[in-house]
Amino acid sequence: MTLRCLTSLLLASALLASPAFAVPGAESFFRTPKVSHVALSPKGGYVAMVTTLPGGVSVLSVHDTADVARATNIIRTSSEEVIYAVHWINEKRIGFTVKNRRIEFDGNLDELAADRDGSNVAHLITGNWNHQQDTTGSFITNKLLTADYAFFDVLHDGSDDILLKKYYWNNTDATPDHARLFRLNTRTRQLSGLEGSQPTSVQDWLTDNRGMARVSWSQQKGRCISHYRTDLAAPWRELDNSECLLGGGFTPAFFDGDDALYVRADHQGYGALFRYDLKTMKRDPEPTISVPGFDYTGTPVIDYASRRLVGFHLYTDAGTTHWLNPALKADQAKIDSLLTTTTNTLYCADECLTAPVLLVEAASDRQPSQFIVYHRASGQLEGLGHAHPDIQPAQMGLRDFHRYTARDGRNIPAYVTLPPDKAGGPRPAVVLVHGGPAVRGATWEWEPEAQFLASRGYVVIQPEFRGGTGFGSEHFKAGLRQWGQSMQDDLADAAQWAVKQGWADPKRIAIVGSSYGGYATLMGLIQNPDIFRCGVASASVTDIDLMFTVSYSDASQESLKYGMRTLIGDPDNAADAARFRAHSPILRAAELKQPLLMAHGLEDKRVPIVHATRFYDAVKRSNQNVELLTYPNEGHGWRHDDDRIAFWTKVEGFLATNLRDAR
Repeated sequence: MTLRCLTSLLLASALLASPAFAVPGAESFFRTPKVSHVALSPKGGYVAMVTTLPGGVSVLSVHDTADVARATNIIRTSSEEVIYAVHWINEKRIGFTVKNRRIEFDGNLDELAADRDGSNVAHLITGNWNHQQDTTGSFITNKLLTADYAFFDVLHDGSDDILLKKYYWNNTDATPDHARLFRLNTRTRQLSGLEGSQPTSVQDWLTDNRGMARVSWSQQKGRCISHYRTDLAAPWRELDNSECLLGGGFTPAFFDGDDALYVRADHQGYGALFRYDLKTMKRDPEPTISVPGFDYTGTPVIDYASRRLVGFHLYTDAGTTHWLNPALKADQAKIDSLLTTTTNTLYCADECLTAPVLLVEAASDRQPSQFIVYHRASGQLEGLGHAHPDIQPAQMGLRDFHRYTARDGRNIPAYVTLPPDKAGGPRPAVVLVHGGPAVRGATWEWEPEAQFLASRGYVVIQPEFRGGTGFGSEHFKAGLRQWGQSMQDDLADAAQWAVKQGWADPKRIAIVGSSYGGYATLMGLIQNPDIFRCGVASASVTDIDLMFTVSYSDASQESLKYGMRTLIGDPDNAADAARFRAHSPILRAAELKQPLLMAHGLEDKRVPIVHATRFYDAVKRSNQNVELLTYPNEGHGWRHDDDRIAFWTKVEGFLATNLRDAR
C-alpha cells in the first residue's frame, strides 16, 4: 500500500465520527484561495504570504517565524489586481508581482520591491504598455521599466539585485520572439546588462547556483536548442539540438554546484533525470531519478549556503519528496508522524540545512492546502492558514488513481473521485476532460472542479487520455494527430469502464471540459450519443481549421508552422485536412441532439469567441436545448471569482436537471 493510499484511508477513518455539515456552496470551492504564495525568507527568520479578502482584495504580509502572529502588511491591492508571485530578494527585502485581472494576456505585470517592514517600496516595472521609459539626458528621474521587462529570478547572493528578462517581438507574433537577461538593483533601480555575449533568439535561460546565466534555450523550426558556457567571458557551446515534441535529446533542468547540470531525458520510454558532467560533456549512463510508469516531473531543493542539491519534489500519482540529506529525511519523518492524515510537502529557506524552521504544505485528496511553520528545535507546528477554510474534509469524496484498458489495448491512467455519501449502487457520473491537450491533467491532491461535482453526488472520472504528458513517450505519441479519433475513444472507454466497475449509471453520464476539453465534450456528444446524456463545454475549439487561419489568436508562427502541425495535423496535407473536416464539431453540429451548456470569454485570445458563436448558431438549428453563456471580462480561463462561481452554479443546476434527476 502506498503512503498516499494509507493517508487517504487514515483520513477517511478519522472522519467517520465527524458531525454532518451543510454542503458548501460553489463559492467555497471556486473563490481565489484565501492563503497563497507562502514563502520563507533566505535565513528562515520570516515568512511571507498573500491573503485574499472578501471582494478579491489581496494583502501581502510578512510574519516573524519566531511568532507568526507578529506580522507587517506590505501591500494591499484593489479588487481588480491580484498578487501573482512573491520572491524574497534577501533576508530584509522582498519582491512581488501584481497582475491586472482585467487584461487577458500575461504581459500586464507590475513588479515591486519593499523592505520586510513595508518601507522603501520601489515600483520597478509597469504593466502599462503605454508607459515610455526615459532614455536620454544626464538626470533620468523616471527609472520605471516598461512592460516588456519581467521578473526572472532572485540571485541568492544577499544583494538587493534581481534578474529580469526583456522580451522582444517579431513583426507577426503576439507572443515574444526572444528574450535577454538584465540585472536590476531593487533599491537604486540601476539596470545593467549581463557581461559577455548572449546567443540570439533565446527564449529562456538557466542560471547556476550563483545566479550566472550559463545555459540558454531556444525553439526554432520545431527544434529545441540549448547552449552552455563555462563563465561569463567564455564562448557558447551547443549542448543539444533535437526535435521538441518527438524527443531524442535532452532538456537542461537545473545546476548542482559549478560543473554538474541535471537534464531530463528518456529512459526506457519515460522521462528521467540524469546528471550531466559539464567538464566531460557527458551524461551519466544511469538516471538519478526514474519512476516506473511516470515521467519525471519535479523541482530541485537546493541549499544555497552550500550550493548543493539536497532533495527533489516530484509527482507520481501524487506529490512526494525524495530527500538526499539525512537531517531533512528526519524532519520529514517527524512531521509525518505529527500530521498523519495528509501528505506533507516541506519547503526550505535558502539556507535549507541551518534555518530554524521549515514551511509545511499539508494536503490530501479531501483537504485543500494548509500552511504550517515547523520549528526544528522544539518540534512544534504553528499554523499560518488554509487555502479554502470553508471546505470540510468530511464533505469531500475519496479520490484515487487507476488505470483502465482502452479498446485498442492501451493502458490509460485516470483519477476517479467518488461522492462522499455512502449511497450504494451506480451513480450519475461526469467524465471531466482536461485541456491542453499535450499536458498532464490532474494529480491526486484536492481539486475544486472534481470535488465540487462529487459533493453534488456525481462520480467524477478524469482520464489521462493519450496525447497527454507525464506517462511516457509512447502514451504521448499515441495521441499525435488523433483529435476526435483515438483520443476521443479513450473518453468513451473511460465512461464504459466506470460502468463496469459499478460506479456509474450507464444512463446518466455527462461529459464536461474546457478548451481542448470543451472540444472533446462536443465531439463526445456527437460521436457517442449512446454514452453521454448531456455536456458542458467552455472555451471550446469548434473548428480545427479555424485554429490555423483566424488572425486574432495568440498562437505564434512557430506554433502554427511546427508545433500544431505535429500535434494536430497539417492543414496543407490532404489527408489531415480531411480529418479536420471529419472531426470538427462545427461541421457536425446537426448531429448533436443532447442538452448542452456552453460558456466563453469575450476576450479569449487562445480560442477566440468566434468558435463559440458559429457553433451555437449552427447547433441551434436542430437542437433548442442549448445555451451559450458569454463573459465580457474573461479570456481563456477565469480571472474573476464572481464569474467562475456563477458559471459553476449554472453547471450545478444544468446537471441536476439533465443528469442527476433524469430517468
